[in-house]
Amino acid sequence: DHITAILRYEVENKKTSHAYLFCGSRGTGKTTCAKILAKAVNCEHPDNGNPCGKCAACLSADSGSCIDIVEMDAASNRKIDNIRDIIDEVAFTPSKAKFRVYIIDEVHMLSIQAFNALLKTLEEPPEHAIFILATTEVHKLPATILSRCQRFDFRRIEPEKICERINVIAKAEGFKITNEAAALIASAADGGMRDALSILDLCLSASKDITEDTVAEVCGMSGNEYLNKLSDAIIDGDANTALSLIDELYTGSVDMMRLAVDLAAHFRDIMVVKTVSTDKKPVVCSAAQLEIYKEKAARFNIKDIMRAQELLS
Repeated sequence: DHITAILRYEVENKKTSHAYLFCGSRGTGKTTCAKILAKAVNCEHPDNGNPCGKCAACLSADSGSCIDIVEMDAASNRKIDNIRDIIDEVAFTPSKAKFRVYIIDEVHMLSIQAFNALLKTLEEPPEHAIFILATTEVHKLPATILSRCQRFDFRRIEPEKICERINVIAKAEGFKITNEAAALIASAADGGMRDALSILDLCLSASKDITEDTVAEVCGMSGNEYLNKLSDAIIDGDANTALSLIDELYTGSVDMMRLAVDLAAHFRDIMVVKTVSTDKKPVVCSAAQLEIYKEKAARFNIKDIMRAQELLS
């Protein structure tokens, strides 16, 4: 929201920049936002800065037939010759749209020579040209490129918002998903909406009625029930139960590296519940699981929790 509000204002008031830099972790909407911005600046009847989606410019952008919106993947077009092609093109006025928009994805993959060739054009582009650069690794970009762009940092999407989106999709597509399953998908996605939707797709191929067990099975997770038992066995020093559970999980094709990661995250959640005194705990889980965490937090020693995390890491 903090990014789209600014972009809407710029489009509505015709104060768009000549170069944008969208950076942030994977699956947070950088390329999608770039495409919508490209559509919005060329829209014939923008609605409060949003593209109308009905005019000829919007329809051609949606179908991919608009030759004035150029999308390039820098991972496979990283050479200076690829950038020279853009520089040669950019001088020409758009054929039909208001702006010629260049979206360069994974821009950090460009070679040093390609960056140098792009510099002058980014600094003094024609009035009809807009560059939108997207990257997951902003630290790899030269300072000279950074200084010429209006930068937007895309944050990881909050688990609650991912859960909301999953429920909207479930309603639209006509399948059922429990709140616990949606929370588990949001947790596994690590702030990326694209990852969340990929996991949801996998779950749908397994069942039209998605539960926590469905998600755990599809992702190769061990599930909260096993993590709860395993953490109890570890804290109690019950090697017999711990090894029996690990054997059961291994036989069930649970990835052992994933188990270590899940278990470390499980102890982290117990640590947070034990440490944070407010009612609103920064933990992604169901209400029932939160109660289990509270019970464990009261019983476990903080030093034991920290030691378990350290060893698992």
